[in-house]
Amino acid sequence: MGYHDNRILKVDQELLEPCDRIEIQVVCRLVEKQDVRVSEQCLCQKNFDLLGTGQICHLFVVKRELLNKVGGFRHEFDGAQDYDFIFRCVEQAREVVHVPEILYHWRTHKSSTADNPASKMYAFEAGRRAIEGNLKRTGTPGTVEHTPDFGFYRVKYPVQGEPLVSVIIPNREEKETLQACVESIFEKTAYKNYEIIVVENNSSSEEIFRYYRKLSEDPKVHLIRWKKGFNYSAINNFGAAHAKGDYLLLLNNDTEIISPDCLEQLLGYCMRPDVGAVGARLYYEDDTVQHAGVVVGFGGIAGHCFVQQKRDATGYCHRIICAQDYSAVTAACMMVKREAFDKVHGLSEEFQVAFNDIDFCLRLGKAGYLVVYNPYAELYHYESKSRGLEDTPEKVARFNREIASFE
Repeated sequence: MGYHDNRILKVDQELLEPCDRIEIQVVCRLVEKQDVRVSEQCLCQKNFDLLGTGQICHLFVVKRELLNKVGGFRHEFDGAQDYDFIFRCVEQAREVVHVPEILYHWRTHKSSTADNPASKMYAFEAGRRAIEGNLKRTGTPGTVEHTPDFGFYRVKYPVQGEPLVSVIIPNREEKETLQACVESIFEKTAYKNYEIIVVENNSSSEEIFRYYRKLSEDPKVHLIRWKKGFNYSAINNFGAAHAKGDYLLLLNNDTEIISPDCLEQLLGYCMRPDVGAVGARLYYEDDTVQHAGVVVGFGGIAGHCFVQQKRDATGYCHRIICAQDYSAVTAACMMVKREAFDKVHGLSEEFQVAFNDIDFCLRLGKAGYLVVYNPYAELYHYESKSRGLEDTPEKVARFNREIASFE
């Protein structure tokens, strides 16, 4: 069965030919307005956390067997009946397959929700209830809210209890940078059940050790010393070995928390059984995006999405402001379930500086965990202040070795 909302101009029948292993097929689309192509919307492969933003829309193919199992459209979801139907299908499907071809055009007009969202507010409310229905059927605690961009919803997953979060911060020499990071946690975060593990890495100045002594007076702070050479993966693994929490927050010393509910935002997602790691939205000092998820292959190896977009930008298909699953997120701020961290044996120490977070996230994915980007956890990231640039022959050689290892 193919649902197309009466907007199909052309479909490649061969690409949509069902096969035994496929329950649902999804395709890319072009959007037209007054017969002029205005945008190309390339949908990604199955992305559970992006389903709440209409990731599957209008043209999809469902096996009749699955249709009969879940039932058809329901009138109580008029305006978002396909949305509700898609959720019920995905919940029962063995597999969801993405067809990476542009297979139809979608025409908009002034009274359509695509061109004039306010014209059919009932449809967006029906969409919100469709997501709520998914949460209820799957036994997932959570609430669903509208965002200022109609049709793009925010799902809030509550923190269950008060689990201990171990914040692991490597540091070398940087007194003022570390102080700004730690004070942002002390002063801004509303979640209080955390410990901070500062992993001292071969500092020598009296200034930083004077600050360490002062910082260690706080019972939440634990200072441990890494006496070997710099290896970001080994240092974080060392910190994790000393951590007591069920959740680890890998945090660069050159970050500062912005949102008071930052830890709750990360923790709510990370507590879901299917999630292994959660990343945040990070900004440069000039309020442009530094990180909003990582795409493998972008830039040759892997790259951050939406870099230097303005802070209030929503990005391609509103992806900056949407919680979604990615291949990877940066370990500059990454919360990891301790169980998942141990299952994949932590960060690979083969990657001393670069790509260790990418490799780690890919191994989490292979182990069956999702890696989620949550835009509502926000921090500044001043990027690599502590370790500096790749500006010596030794560092360049090491960087090239890590590229070869990743490839």
